[in-house]
Amino acid sequence: MSDSQSYRDADELEAALAYLIPTWCYTRIANPTTYYLQDILALLEGYGTGCDTSCVVTASGMSAIAMATDAFLVKQKSGPEKINFVSSIRLYGGSFQNFNVRKKQERGVEVRWVLHPENIQEWKSLIDEDTRFLYMEAPSNPQQSFADLKALADLAHSHEVPFLIDATCATPALMRPIGWGADIVLHSLTKSITAGGLAIGGAIISRRPIITKLKNDHPLFTESFAEYIQFLPYRDQGPAASPMNAMFALNDVRTLRSRMDLVSQNCQKVAEFLHKHQRITRVDYLGLPSYDLHPLAKQYMKLVDSDDGKGAEVNRYGHLMSFRVEGPPENARKVYDNFRLIFRATDLGRIKSVATIPAISTHQQQGEEARRLADIPPQLIRLCVGAEDPADIIADLDQSLASL
Repeated sequence: MSDSQSYRDADELEAALAYLIPTWCYTRIANPTTYYLQDILALLEGYGTGCDTSCVVTASGMSAIAMATDAFLVKQKSGPEKINFVSSIRLYGGSFQNFNVRKKQERGVEVRWVLHPENIQEWKSLIDEDTRFLYMEAPSNPQQSFADLKALADLAHSHEVPFLIDATCATPALMRPIGWGADIVLHSLTKSITAGGLAIGGAIISRRPIITKLKNDHPLFTESFAEYIQFLPYRDQGPAASPMNAMFALNDVRTLRSRMDLVSQNCQKVAEFLHKHQRITRVDYLGLPSYDLHPLAKQYMKLVDSDDGKGAEVNRYGHLMSFRVEGPPENARKVYDNFRLIFRATDLGRIKSVATIPAISTHQQQGEEARRLADIPPQLIRLCVGAEDPADIIADLDQSLASL
């Protein structure tokens, strides 16, 4: 919990602050607890991929997204420059706001929105010589959007730009995008990795090296992007994670694989129940064979180190789903208000089941038109299924839906 270390003498102080020797000089720059978490997350994302990785832990998921994307949006010319990036519009509301308001409206960076991220041709049509990166969230929150990760990475690399992906809802237990060519993986540690609901954090994990045509004089920019972020912009802008929050994440990450296995199985059962319910018009869950993106997700979402008895990995589709209540928006609010077991809150990935109505919470600020484009109607309830007995979760949903 220390904010800094002491030094033997002036020579050691000078060497440490010049990064010539290992140091825990100041927790905004380096701390042994956050460093340990970084090493673990880098290893987990790189596990089984054959790729070297590096990681930097930040104060929140949004700070990780902002730091990673801003690094590619610097001007390269002295005169006017048309900078753009291509992103799926099916994002967490905070990510949409960062891209649409902070980057587009305030800084003039063009965001080119992909409405159907599973359509590779749509991505291809939006890329030009001024594109800096491609950005995807998979599975997306809350719509359960997905894409062909390898095809997207190959497309990005054919234009010499990196592919960035927010894989918060999958975690390395179910999907490791770096193995499919992704350059940078982002996580909100607040969610699935830290399941107790007690801490907030983010992480940037990068492949070593990344693909980018962007010119940067610092060798770490391409060779170890996460370390570049840590040693330069992170040091200067200060989005450091609290060591206490890092400790909470370290404690919870020990159970990540078994936990994601359990909550994924629970979510599958709940999704199957809701899929058959007469008051539900649609269920968005990648694990349902009837869901249009199920075949894509089946290629990529697999429980790490699992075996179906025939030598193949077992598919698991995560703990996040959404469902749409029939009738006007008031019906969704009534169902939501009648939950007894399910926790009403805006986070996700806890050990207990949590639900929200994105249109009036996590995606409220992006406005009705943007929500329409992102397919987030007011009748949609996002449900993150926890480790309770799924029969109890189903019973709570059933009694709540009976209120209509």
